[in-house]
Amino acid sequence: MTNASVREFKMPDVGEGLTEAEILKWYVQPGDTVTDGQVVCEVETAKAAVELPIPYDGVVRALHFPEGTTVDVGTSIIAVEVAGGAAPAQEEAPAAPAPAAEPERPAEQPAARQPVLVGYGVATSSTRRRPRKQAQDPAAQEAASAVQSELNGHGAAPAAPPAPVAPAAPASSAAPAQRPLAKPPVRKLAKDLGVDLATITPTGPDGVITRDDVHAAVAAAQAPQQVAPVNGPAAPAAPAPSAAPASYDSVRETRIPVKGVRKATAAAMVGSAFTAPHVTEFVTVDVTRTMKLVEELKQDKEFAGLRVNPLLLIAKALLVAIRRNPDINASWDEAAQEIVVKHYVNLGIAAATPRGLIVPNIKDAHAKTLPELAASLGELVSTAREGRTSPSAMQGGTVTITNVGVFGVDTGTPILNPGESAILAVGAIKLQPWVHKGKVKPRQVTTLALSFDHRLVDGELGSKVLADVAAVLEQPKRLITWA
Repeated sequence: MTNASVREFKMPDVGEGLTEAEILKWYVQPGDTVTDGQVVCEVETAKAAVELPIPYDGVVRALHFPEGTTVDVGTSIIAVEVAGGAAPAQEEAPAAPAPAAEPERPAEQPAARQPVLVGYGVATSSTRRRPRKQAQDPAAQEAASAVQSELNGHGAAPAAPPAPVAPAAPASSAAPAQRPLAKPPVRKLAKDLGVDLATITPTGPDGVITRDDVHAAVAAAQAPQQVAPVNGPAAPAAPAPSAAPASYDSVRETRIPVKGVRKATAAAMVGSAFTAPHVTEFVTVDVTRTMKLVEELKQDKEFAGLRVNPLLLIAKALLVAIRRNPDINASWDEAAQEIVVKHYVNLGIAAATPRGLIVPNIKDAHAKTLPELAASLGELVSTAREGRTSPSAMQGGTVTITNVGVFGVDTGTPILNPGESAILAVGAIKLQPWVHKGKVKPRQVTTLALSFDHRLVDGELGSKVLADVAAVLEQPKRLITWA
């Protein structure tokens, strides 16, 4: 190809601040011709499966990673030969930070570039950051000189005297040391495990601390009589993490890597459970009239072609309850110490998919008519089952419904979706003996459970919302009078 150049397409940040994505499937192979906008692969992020289009015309020259590989955002994943000369400078320009942006970097690392975790602008540099060694006792100058000499290629440190410096790390007299490099998930892991990143010797590229480094530090701290008498450099030798697979029975056990949607869900649920004080209230309600209304709506011409089921009327009942009790539709802003009341409802619907639990939401559900709500609900469910839910569809939710009744479960105590103050669990609808008009009769009955954040929702408000939902389902005509 005359006057051609090779363009590197990098893994984009398809969500908000995502750091990695797994390549699920390649739709092209080396030698294939691609056009601008053509989907070349499908990737799974922590939020959803997304198809990636190529932004130019050309011929595929290389696929840098096989299917099933998790790739950091900003890493080149495919090379395409294009006509028309050199690639635009915009692919590399964002990676060059202004020299003045890091005035406090040590003199021995003037050219080191911090890896970009999101977006396209990852700098390609051969500079490797040496694991930090902090001189933190009165002999700091001598130790620093030894390290400087080693970095500049002038040989090793003079002698063994600086070795005892490592155990004195907690004294920390060298306060201006630069911030350890680690991705947000690794920082959170270290925080949860109580590990100070500044005490870890990084083994990742460019001096980045990895998950294995954090786990190794934890194992080293827990190993009795093993780490204490050994000098600092011996810490990575602690083999505790690798000891676990010794009991792994490959015939009767299966190990599944935690990643993608399941990984994000786990982190969100742990954060929610240990941040917001949950309270759950229950009510059992006769929904016989609601079930009759569902059957009537199925025959209504206005609902032709739409999915009509009990969940539709339960969603509408919750929206009515929120309109009557708007303070339930809020969130807690910890940083600003404020309660944020939302004057709109983005109604989340928890959906079980092969990739894990996701919670897409119906935007501005409060403003939709019942047929419009039915159409949105049907589209949301079908898209989730196909694994095509976009990251934007799972952002900005204000309140959620989880229908555990489809599994035959009576009810549960749901955990709040992060950033929301309430979640309604709907149990199985069953024919049960019920006192109706003074007589025991078989009626369609279900149990509802409402979990809420007790920091901003007290028992009175939570009870009113749950009672209103139950009242609408027991007497659906209230949809007309209350809506």
